[in-house]
Amino acid sequence: MEQLFVIFRKLLKETDTSFFRYKHADINWNNRMIGLTGPRGVGKTTLILQHIKKNLNPAETLYVTAEDFYFADNRLLNLAEAFARRGGKNLFIDEIHKYKDWAKELKLIYDYHPDLKVVFTGSSVLDLKKGSSDLSRRAVMYHMQGLSFREYLQLFHQISSPAYSLDEILNHKVELPEVEHPLPLFEDYLKKGYYPFALDDDFELRLQQVVNQTLETDIPMYAGMNMATGRKLKQLLSIIAHSVPFKPNMTKIAASLSSSRNNIADYCLFIEEAGMIAQLRNATGGIKGLGKVDKIYLDNTNLIYNLASENANTGNVRETFFFNQLRAKHDIIMSPVADFLVDEYTFGVGGKNKGMQQIQEVENAFVVKDDIEYGFLNTIPLWHFGLLY
Repeated sequence: MEQLFVIFRKLLKETDTSFFRYKHADINWNNRMIGLTGPRGVGKTTLILQHIKKNLNPAETLYVTAEDFYFADNRLLNLAEAFARRGGKNLFIDEIHKYKDWAKELKLIYDYHPDLKVVFTGSSVLDLKKGSSDLSRRAVMYHMQGLSFREYLQLFHQISSPAYSLDEILNHKVELPEVEHPLPLFEDYLKKGYYPFALDDDFELRLQQVVNQTLETDIPMYAGMNMATGRKLKQLLSIIAHSVPFKPNMTKIAASLSSSRNNIADYCLFIEEAGMIAQLRNATGGIKGLGKVDKIYLDNTNLIYNLASENANTGNVRETFFFNQLRAKHDIIMSPVADFLVDEYTFGVGGKNKGMQQIQEVENAFVVKDDIEYGFLNTIPLWHFGLLY
């Protein structure tokens, strides 16, 4: 156990607190048990170490990763008990899904140690959601996605901007006085601004590794799949990457993968939950997630340029960015007359020459245009929607 404290103190010392992800302010850190999920590489580990460094007493706190060799011979429940006996108040467990029976032991920790606050994170959203259903009365769950354009400006270029609400954006309240011409920065963000590790070298290689680990390890291991199914997930993502955005023909895809049609829908859901694709649904049932899938996109624009650079057409990039940024704070579904429906607003997304024909007779409708710096009337610059979180 002493070695765990040594590693924790070293990590804490190396943690930079000059920039905090948006989710830090959204979390109610007073809850007794908190779960933070999200795709690989979006900064969950950094966020919890920053919170410890800025807000907690290290003498009463312990951070561990469930991947540590310590857990080959020791139970998480026993660690929590020993830590609490020594006066521990805050236990942070990273990569919790790597620990067998994690949900069961977290429930016991919650029940046995009412004075101990527990925060856990995991990249495999699938297994976390499966386990979190058992923890629903105990753990408060949060989900974090990659950097917004606003966060990219701050992290990569030290340019600060407040987050704007959707209504403020639609009413042309956005101001970015530090940036005279935002479009070159926006173009760079679309290619390599969604993942914080783009600040380091070999971004394209590291992103490929994130994709491979997610499809070959995370999903198969924690969704109970064999390696052959993992290979089919990679094939499916390749098909999607070279076709997006497209209306899925499950029968045709199933034939190309030598798989059943029903399995393809499940595979797509797995890949979506793991942060590799995004499925745009219609309003069937009126509840998010229950509608029929209308289009499939890659999850974010960085994945487009990394996995399907030859298919990185501007229309695809624009729609992917809009879908990705809006979903962080809003439910977004297909529009029967334009591209997207968000709350009561209809949006058509295109370039600077996009016309109004799609939405001419529609109330609360807006044209979202790329390649323009400023908006007017019901025309909104695409980059403005990168300032939502």
